[in-house]
Amino acid sequence: MADLTIVIGNKGYSSWSMRGWLAVAHTGLDFDEVMLPLDTPTFQERIGAFSPTRQVPVLLHGSLQVWDSLAIIDYCARLSPERYWWPEDPDAFATARSVAAEMHSGFKALRTYAPMNLHKSFDDLKVAPEVAADVERIETIWAECRRRFGEGGPFLFGDFSAADMMFAPVVTRFVTYGIKMSKESLRYIAAVQSHPTIDRWYYEASQEKDRLTKYDAGPQDGVIGPAIKALH
Repeated sequence: MADLTIVIGNKGYSSWSMRGWLAVAHTGLDFDEVMLPLDTPTFQERIGAFSPTRQVPVLLHGSLQVWDSLAIIDYCARLSPERYWWPEDPDAFATARSVAAEMHSGFKALRTYAPMNLHKSFDDLKVAPEVAADVERIETIWAECRRRFGEGGPFLFGDFSAADMMFAPVVTRFVTYGIKMSKESLRYIAAVQSHPTIDRWYYEASQEKDRLTKYDAGPQDGVIGPAIKALH
C-alpha cells in the first residue's frame, strides 16, 4: 500500500479530480487512488471519510489531508522538488502562478456550460457570448505564455508544468465541444493530449462503465450556453 492516496471522481467527468491526479502522478511516487462515482449514493456515503469539504479531489498522505487541486499541486511540488512544477525565473513564475490561479477561480461560463466529458464529442455548436469571452481569454493566456516563456518545449512554460495541469481539463472541453481554435492553440492542445500522463488519464477514463446521462446529452438547442450545468 502506497503512502499517497488520491481520492477522485469519475475520470471521464471530474475536471478538478484530473488536476489533482496529474499532480500526484507527476511526483513519480507510488500512489493509490480511490474513485467515488459522482452523483451517486456511494459518493455521498463515503466522501465524508476522506474530505472535510465533501468534494474531490483530496490527497491523503499518512494522517494528512490535502484538499483542493491547487493545494495538492503545491503539496506535491514539495514531495518531489526535483520535478519541474513552476519556472524558476521570477517573471515566468509570477505569470505561471497567476494564470493557474485565474484558471482556478475564473472562466465560470466555460466550466458551467461546457462540462468536462471524455466520453462524448459534439459538432456544429454555437457558442454563447459569455463562453466565447472565456475562450478568447484562455487563448490569449496560452499565446502569451508560449511567446514569452515557451522556448524549450511545447507547453506553456517549456516543459510540462503545474500551469499545464490546471489547463488540461480545458483542453478536453475544447475538443469535446468542437470549439474553433487558432492554429497555435491547436498545437498546444495536441501537445497536452500527447503527454504520457494525460494519455494515461484518457485511457483509464475510457475503461469506466458509469455514465452521467444528463451530461452526455450535450448542450440543449445546439448552444454552449445557459442550458447545461457542470460538475465541480
